[in-house]
Amino acid sequence: MTDVKTQINETVKANDVVLYMKGTKEMPQCGFSSRVAGVLNYMGVEYADVNVLADEEVRQGIKDYSDWPTVPQLYVKGEFVGGCDIITEMTLSGELDTLFDENGVEFNKEAADKIREANA
Repeated sequence: MTDVKTQINETVKANDVVLYMKGTKEMPQCGFSSRVAGVLNYMGVEYADVNVLADEEVRQGIKDYSDWPTVPQLYVKGEFVGGCDIITEMTLSGELDTLFDENGVEFNKEAADKIREANA
């Protein structure tokens, strides 16, 4: 059996964008996970979702891996980006667009602009 840290590291490195969340991108199980998944889904980002509720070791392991106490957690190109508040802030400021552009992650720029317009 692979230890959980190795499993998480392999998942984060094997996918351009990974969201550790409660539930799945199709059916989030908490409001914070729903918000981040909703942003990524609306922007058309291809990402892997990992349901921490399905495995208690992963649920605790991801917090230890990132040294971040809460879920959801977004990773882009192997790097921890942040949780719900940080992703919301980055979306509204345009920083998330820049991060995706710099890392070659495809997303719908019009959708990103619409999110900002709706929250202006």
